[in-house]
Amino acid sequence: MQVGLRKVGVVGVGTMGQGIAEMLAFNGLDVYMVEHSNERLIQMIAVIEQSLDKQMERWALTLAEKKLIMSRIHPIESLQELADCELVIETITEDLDRKIAIFEQLDRLCGPDIIIASNTSTLSLTELASVTQYPERVIGMHFVYPVMKTNLVEIVRGLKTSNETFTRTKDFVEEVIHKKSIMVFESAGFVTTRLICLFINEALHVLEENVASAEDIDSAMRIGYSFQNGPLEMADRFGLDAVLAALERMFREYGELKYRPSILLKKMVRGGHLGVKSGMGFFQYDKDGDRQ
Repeated sequence: MQVGLRKVGVVGVGTMGQGIAEMLAFNGLDVYMVEHSNERLIQMIAVIEQSLDKQMERWALTLAEKKLIMSRIHPIESLQELADCELVIETITEDLDRKIAIFEQLDRLCGPDIIIASNTSTLSLTELASVTQYPERVIGMHFVYPVMKTNLVEIVRGLKTSNETFTRTKDFVEEVIHKKSIMVFESAGFVTTRLICLFINEALHVLEENVASAEDIDSAMRIGYSFQNGPLEMADRFGLDAVLAALERMFREYGELKYRPSILLKKMVRGGHLGVKSGMGFFQYDKDGDRQ
């Protein structure tokens, strides 16, 4: 993979996949997006277009720039069409069995010099790499939500990730998509997910104990510590189901009580209050994801 690469595959176009694809296209790369459902793929492309429209409304983007970005996004129907990409980023839901199936297929389709990356936040890169012929080319590229605005990528090394793979990935992150990177050795939750989920979970305990309202808890952290969003709005934007899943995985992995999810979080997820994606979490949101 040369720093001047131009073709990147994205497998899975949920919230993170959509953000990654938009960011890659914004940086001049041709992005080939594949999803198990063609209908979902079409929906996510519409979401990307809406995101660009909002940037145009803020005078951050011109119509010509929007058209150029959209021209770089290519929906495709199968993984086979990723064979000539120069980098493939998997970003499907955090389901180990499904990810393993994807990695097995990508390993057969992509030449041995093509890096296969995962955006997983809690699963084992070593386990994903173990089902491939070339585990040394498997690496984690954990983008932080929202991808376009957050200037960080955690580059995660599995047990057999080679120095060459790490160096090439770091060069791509810093020279092609112009983000900062940190190197992380495999550990459930890495740095960002591990710390932010504990922060959110403690905020939930504070709310459960009626120490302060949701609004005041978030205001305290925004005003007092210059957070862009408070912990409860963060949870809404990540998806309460995603936060719950991450905490449960870390609880199983580490066995420490500090990772045990708040009962309130479980109730919210069971009630379908998932945050921005459902329009209701700790706060209410409109169809564009803006606070009401």
